[in-house]
Amino acid sequence: MKPLAIVTGVGPGTGAAIVRRFHDGGFQVAMLARSADRLVALANELPDAFAVPCDVADAGALQVALDDIETRAGTPKVVVHNAVGGAFGSFLEIEPEVLARNFQVNVMALMHLARWAAPCMESGGGGALIVTGNTSALRGRARFAGFAPTKAAQRILAESIARTMGPRGVHVAYLVIDAAIDLEWQRANNPDKPDDYFCRPADIADEVWHLAHQPRSAWSFLAEVRPYAENW
Repeated sequence: MKPLAIVTGVGPGTGAAIVRRFHDGGFQVAMLARSADRLVALANELPDAFAVPCDVADAGALQVALDDIETRAGTPKVVVHNAVGGAFGSFLEIEPEVLARNFQVNVMALMHLARWAAPCMESGGGGALIVTGNTSALRGRARFAGFAPTKAAQRILAESIARTMGPRGVHVAYLVIDAAIDLEWQRANNPDKPDDYFCRPADIADEVWHLAHQPRSAWSFLAEVRPYAENW
């Protein structure tokens, strides 16, 4: 049986690219996202990928989805938490409920995923939990008040999980994507930028694959990717 990868937040950009990379690398892939239509369309293209529609902010629904995945495909070798809740505005503009919702997606969903997956991976001889983040995990700009606190908490939670599970054979890594990702809306917002201003989802997916397959003697925790011209 092919090894199983689980990917949350499978949208048209990074999430779909990660699914394709692991599918092409010989994995069966369980895809989680709220949009069932998008998942089904992608599953129709990829014979070893299957759709699991789910709002990861709903802990009960997430557990049902994970139980379904285990019944259908067994336990995972790789889990990629790519789902993200975001909002732009200062702390005076963002409603507190928005921050709470984003915390559920970015932090609590990771907590639930890790508590389910990490023991399975340990029992199965090892595995990898990769979390995709961004620059907000490292700094809080004024208009990121509804978003950055949750990404910073996500990074710290991932580090805590890594310190617990690393000695047990489960690799946990946090990938900071410091970039405008090559999506249609980013192109529309930056019409004068050259192609290599944007970070290609397939290139991000390659880095996720690399992190998930690092040798045990040289595991990374915090990794970063950015286009060559990004101001950082």
